[in-house]
Amino acid sequence: MTDRRILLELKAVAKSFGATRVLDNVDLAVEDGEFITILGPSGSGKTTILRMIGGFTTPSAGEILLDGHDIAAMPINRRPFNTVFQDYALFPHMTVAGNVGYGLQIRGTAKAETRKRVGDALGLVHLEQFAARYPAQLSGGQRQRVALARAIICQPRLILLDEPLAALDVELRKQMQAFLKDIQREIKTTFLFVTHDQEEAIAMADRICVMNDGRIQQLGSPLDVYYRPRTEFVARFFGDNNLIGGRLGPVTAETRLIATEFGNLVCATDGQSEVTTISDGGSAFAVVRPESVQLAASDGYLGTCENKISATVTAVEFSGATTLVRTLPQGSKTEMRVKLPSRAEGTALEVGARVALGWRRIDSRLVPVPGSVSGPVA
Repeated sequence: MTDRRILLELKAVAKSFGATRVLDNVDLAVEDGEFITILGPSGSGKTTILRMIGGFTTPSAGEILLDGHDIAAMPINRRPFNTVFQDYALFPHMTVAGNVGYGLQIRGTAKAETRKRVGDALGLVHLEQFAARYPAQLSGGQRQRVALARAIICQPRLILLDEPLAALDVELRKQMQAFLKDIQREIKTTFLFVTHDQEEAIAMADRICVMNDGRIQQLGSPLDVYYRPRTEFVARFFGDNNLIGGRLGPVTAETRLIATEFGNLVCATDGQSEVTTISDGGSAFAVVRPESVQLAASDGYLGTCENKISATVTAVEFSGATTLVRTLPQGSKTEMRVKLPSRAEGTALEVGARVALGWRRIDSRLVPVPGSVSGPVA
């Protein structure tokens, strides 16, 4: 958290549909002016959170506070929020200008003021030349920008975005990610963005809230969530991580040993209570990102790596900018993946080659095996 004030806060918010509990005591504080992404797989509860904040769904328990005041019972039309939906929800019979100005029209804003603000909003999203067109005459990216202009024009305190880029192709989606972030920085409005796409969350968010099974698994900066996962779910959800199971050994303020099939490994803890408070012998995973693993010839130099193992190459997979090398450590059935920068001349590695792998303790994090520790993750 920064020194910015809290705009919106969820306190012990829960939601059930009949006997099915979809949110379980969620606590979340959203800072004024930040871009926060709620990330998770289908059914994790992320869209339910968005719908409750927007007023489309009523919580079963807990408080939703705006500037410290509970708004859980406040009607949708009184909440100073606007929502951008995945399907854009544009009126097909209205022009672009008509769609963007609709919110001002129903508020009784004078026509001259409406025209000016519509022009300003369309200029902000670079669509002023399309004011007289209809939604059917626009591309997907253009319709998305119209929906954003419509959300911005009434100057809401918070803009809710429900997977708004899901229907776009890959290249346009990347362009819109950068565009949304630039707009958010320019207008300084708080954005709450829901997605199931990890790369999208990392590219856009100031903070990421990772959800699973109706609970927050981790809340932190993209860097923290990517390199410092705090639960097994987060480590696996962010793909390609190497998870090495073992039993915990001695702990210091910054490191802890873990006994694994690869031998004793040393990992950074940063005082993380989820692993420092587990008794010796407790179960955990050492988590190492594949790009953090160094690879050398079997007798090669691995620099200052505290953790070193021998392995055999089982596959070499070129994927553009990077090449994924799959290896099997000696005497193990657990694969270790290594991601290396690709080179135009290709890689000299061949399947069956013997190699040495190494990584620094600061590039290895511990996460508990579920059941080894109880309580919420902060």
